[in-house]
Amino acid sequence: MVILGIDPGTRFAGFGILQKEKQKVFLLDYGCLSMSPAKSLPERVEIFYNFFSEKIIKYGVTELALETPFLGKSAGNFLKLGYMRGILYLLASKNKLTLHEFAPREIKLTVTGFGGASKEQVASVVLRLLPGLLSIQKDDVTDALAISLCGLWQSKFSRLTLDSK
Repeated sequence: MVILGIDPGTRFAGFGILQKEKQKVFLLDYGCLSMSPAKSLPERVEIFYNFFSEKIIKYGVTELALETPFLGKSAGNFLKLGYMRGILYLLASKNKLTLHEFAPREIKLTVTGFGGASKEQVASVVLRLLPGLLSIQKDDVTDALAISLCGLWQSKFSRLTLDSK
């Protein structure tokens, strides 16, 4: 099982890729796709699609995990986020990936044990759980890794040991 967790956005998209082998979990890749605001939205959608399509193929991703969207301060941003989520649905369908979606509170509860955890608390737990993970500057990346972990733990697999590859 190889799971790709994504925290999508129109400027920044965090991602984390984990592989489960027997009872161990390995961190394969993580980072943040940065897209210039000078690029048009259609250009960013294409960059987003190409980037994640390549990750899915390169790592043999079998499952995709996302956070359910929530309406923040701007309906416009919510709509634009919907475009990126639509791309991820397309990639999941096209590549026959199992798609998992989790509410923000569910991710926090699964990873930290507290549904009201702060982004800093989530990041702290993620950094402790994944050996070899360096300090991360963007919340998008730790959020994506938390989404990946949630997808892994909420799947039919249990009793996993985290390790580095």
